[in-house]
Amino acid sequence: MLFDPGIFLAALGITTLEIVEASAVALALYAHSRRPAVFLYTALGIVVVFAPMFLVGGLIALLPDRIVKLTAGILLLYFGQRLTKSARRAVVNARKGSAPKPEQFEKGELATAFSVGTVEAFEAAIVLVGLLPNGFGSTVLGMAGGIGIVVFATYVLRDQVRKVKQADMKVAVSALLLSFATFWFGEVVTPLNDLLLIPLFLVYAFAVYKFANRPSPAVVKSVESASGKAVGA
Repeated sequence: MLFDPGIFLAALGITTLEIVEASAVALALYAHSRRPAVFLYTALGIVVVFAPMFLVGGLIALLPDRIVKLTAGILLLYFGQRLTKSARRAVVNARKGSAPKPEQFEKGELATAFSVGTVEAFEAAIVLVGLLPNGFGSTVLGMAGGIGIVVFATYVLRDQVRKVKQADMKVAVSALLLSFATFWFGEVVTPLNDLLLIPLFLVYAFAVYKFANRPSPAVVKSVESASGKAVGA
């Protein structure tokens, strides 16, 4: 079994590229929920795809890619819009000086973590399946190396994301989930470049931030009342 640098780098690159996206969502969910279970469910989603890849080989490429992404997109869209409302509540509570209430860790977050892990591993597996027959050992080493890089980076960053304010983290998580949902809905129709996730995230982050930080009706009414008194005086 000869080592093929080209196949190794290809496997390393595709694994790192796809799994790091799942890791980003897991980190965001972890920062929001403070529960390490999201990492476990993300890993389970990846294992569900990678484990049978070596057994069924090319059959994995025949799985309904559109159905997988459409289902995951619906889940992320649902949870993303709920978290957007949660971000709004966090901002309102901060304005009132109320202490943030610990939110219940919902099953939706675990399902989201599992779904993201599955979809990203599935996209990597489609490429890895093509590499396996040409260099099994090199592909496995590249895949293992990519997973190792992502696991190490996630471990290093896990404490940093906990320091972000709750409201800001909810805005970021909402934007991230909505970006992935939109991206996967788009891929149901036509293949898209992963770089599209960057502008999608920026647009959603801006939109969610504006929504969460818009003046509350009580504040607007107070300002209008004060303005009326000033004009009357």
